[in-house]
Amino acid sequence: MRYQVGETGRVVLAHFADGDEIIANLSGIIRKENIRCAIFYLLGGITEGRIVVGPVQDDVRPPEPTWRELVESHETLAVGTVFWYGDEPRIHIHGTYGKFDTVKTGCLRGEARTFLIMEAVVIELKGVNAVRDLDPVVNMVLLRLTGPTSQL
Repeated sequence: MRYQVGETGRVVLAHFADGDEIIANLSGIIRKENIRCAIFYLLGGITEGRIVVGPVQDDVRPPEPTWRELVESHETLAVGTVFWYGDEPRIHIHGTYGKFDTVKTGCLRGEARTFLIMEAVVIELKGVNAVRDLDPVVNMVLLRLTGPTSQL
């Protein structure tokens, strides 16, 4: 394991209204504010989303994702990171999505819309050097630390 030590920079608080597209708007904030590395939290309602809940079968590489649809409103609590892949911010979100007694947990991908309200708190990470790069073994764009690192 390799790691870097940094500190927090700016904090952005965002309010998404009913029907707002979550990932595209979050990406827009990141781009407009030129935030290169960040962690964020999402809290609120979601609808019309898709999540990956794991590989289809065995834990093979590259994994074949299993998808679940969020076709109705769901309560949402999620955490994510942002690192750039080339000229684009890449957002990675894992969350829990609940409706009555049914709860799903997974990686939110693609379009997702706000149901009533979504709050986002974006915390910029300063002093770390990280990007997303294509990992050919898993065929996914993953975190890569650049520059000096420490090891455990």
